[in-house]
Amino acid sequence: MINNLLLALTLLSALGSGLIAGTFFAFSNFVMGALGRIPSAHGAAAMQSINVVVLNPVFLGVFVGTAVVCALLAVTALFRWQEPGALFLLVGALLYFVGTFLVTMVFNVPLNDALAAVVPDSTEGASLWARYLSTWTNWNHVRTIAALAAMTLLTIALCLQARGPAGSV
Repeated sequence: MINNLLLALTLLSALGSGLIAGTFFAFSNFVMGALGRIPSAHGAAAMQSINVVVLNPVFLGVFVGTAVVCALLAVTALFRWQEPGALFLLVGALLYFVGTFLVTMVFNVPLNDALAAVVPDSTEGASLWARYLSTWTNWNHVRTIAALAAMTLLTIALCLQARGPAGSV
């Protein structure tokens, strides 16, 4: 029973990490570039809108839910250290929690809050937008890589957990 729950939670965390990695990859790869190509007032206003719309139950459920499950899996890995995949489980869970969730809370959210506080077509808005584009995107690259690495390690952990001790089925 516990092993099946662990398998299910590992699968959910791998899927959640993958979904978030894809979302962040899209922003790093083309969304921020597109916003940077239009006049700063329009780019800032569009990002302000994105930052409001993203706070919806589906995105937050996946983003925060994966962080909660990863925190639980990290603790579980410490208690089940001798079992197959424990190291991959621990590192994958920590990568998502620290590299994706905490980086968002410490770096990206304060930038979003600062952007929300300015009028996009003001001098202050244009100045902030220029800094925001590069700084926010750089931290988004970190989140993307962390979520992708977490997905990979959690998938390896899942495979090792499913095989059981010494490769048994």
